[in-house]
Amino acid sequence: MKLKGRREKARPTPSKTVSIIRSEGKSHRTKRELRQREQAEKAVLTGIPLKERLEVRENETAHKEFLRLKKLLEKIDKFDDMYGAVINRYCILYAETKEFEEKKLRKAEYEAGVEAGIELGERSLLENQIRKKLKKGKPIEQIADELEEAVTTIQRIIEETKKEN
Repeated sequence: MKLKGRREKARPTPSKTVSIIRSEGKSHRTKRELRQREQAEKAVLTGIPLKERLEVRENETAHKEFLRLKKLLEKIDKFDDMYGAVINRYCILYAETKEFEEKKLRKAEYEAGVEAGIELGERSLLENQIRKKLKKGKPIEQIADELEEAVTTIQRIIEETKKEN
């Protein structure tokens, strides 16, 4: 949220890991600084492989996302249990979000189907009423007046039902 007259402070960019710095092939850091940084990064890691929680394993969507992240983290040597809580929670949230989106889509499809069904039912009722009134020999203008529809609407429905039969 922006406040009038105040500037939003720029957030600092997180520093790159040693592996990223080395893969780029250029850096202003000395070899000694890179070694120290690498040691500090390794000291933070627990050395315990990341564990998938039971709730993640039991949820198919969360489990698939966990496996996808596992591959990515293994490639960058960050598959460590230090990230366990965050990764497992993310996988559950990902699954819940996906499930919510699917429910939302199903609800929209259901509502569209109900709406279409109502329209189809109203149309069918109108066609039946017109058919009955035509059998009684009533003129189109009188039918339109009794059904509270436009004369052109009644004529169009009559033409369409004749084409269907």
